[in-house]
Amino acid sequence: MKKVLMPFILIVACSWFISCEVDDDSPNFYFTALNTVEADVPESFEFGETYDIEVTFLRPNGCTFFEGFDVVQTAETGRDVVVIGSVLTDENRVCTQAVEEVAATLRFNVIYTNEYTFRFYAGDDADGNATYLEYTVPVTMAEPTN
Repeated sequence: MKKVLMPFILIVACSWFISCEVDDDSPNFYFTALNTVEADVPESFEFGETYDIEVTFLRPNGCTFFEGFDVVQTAETGRDVVVIGSVLTDENRVCTQAVEEVAATLRFNVIYTNEYTFRFYAGDDADGNATYLEYTVPVTMAEPTN
């Protein structure tokens, strides 16, 4: 009985592993830029400090998820910020079409003494040109402690 049962178990186990193979290796998501609605930047930065900037953006549907920020240094203290989302493309997934405002936190280290200029991507205009919400934040030096 052992001689018959062992090969049978081996065949069943092998077929189970082979049957789980996935033939479709195409991506089931893509990345996209999400539109910023507002950024809560402080009135001023203190040199050497780290700040949490709350960024409110639009989530266009239930298949789009926040992935992070793309921050590009455009000048010594210039920053272009884009909220990045991933969009699921699984054809069997049902997504809500409701647009909702979502907030995420951008951590920012102040490493220069000049004022910072932030441009948050807010979408494209009618001509397809990128539009931005722009904020300028001055930097102060910490008061020396005696």
